[in-house]
Amino acid sequence: MENLNIPATKSSPEINFDASTNILSIIGESYPENTTQFYETVFVWLEEFIDKLQSQEATVNIELIYFNSSSSKVLMDLFDILEEASEDDKNIVVNWIYDEDNEASLEYGEEFAEDIESLTFNLVEK
Repeated sequence: MENLNIPATKSSPEINFDASTNILSIIGESYPENTTQFYETVFVWLEEFIDKLQSQEATVNIELIYFNSSSSKVLMDLFDILEEASEDDKNIVVNWIYDEDNEASLEYGEEFAEDIESLTFNLVEK
C-alpha cells in the first residue's frame, strides 16, 4: 500500500499517512474551503489501510493548532471510523497533541475524548 502525503497549505493540514510504520499524522491548521473534498482522499486511504491492518498497532497523531467547525465534523467522522475499527479488534491509538499554551486545543481534545468509548485516545502535551 502506498503512503499518503499531502503537504500543508495556508488553510489545510499536512497529512502524512505511512503504511509501512502504521503512523498517521495530521498536523497544522484545518479550515479548507471545501472540507469534504479535501478529506475525501484521506478517508478513502484510511478505509483501505484499516482493511489491511492486522494485529500490529496503528498510531494516529493529530496536532491541529486551529480548525473550523466543518473540520471538527470531519474529525468526529474520523474518530467514528477509528472507533469502529477498534471495536473490530484493530489496535489503534490516537494521540491528540496540543501545545501547553493552546488551551482551546486541549479543551477540544477533551471533548473528543468524552465522545469516544472503545478507542485509546491520549491527550499529549507538546
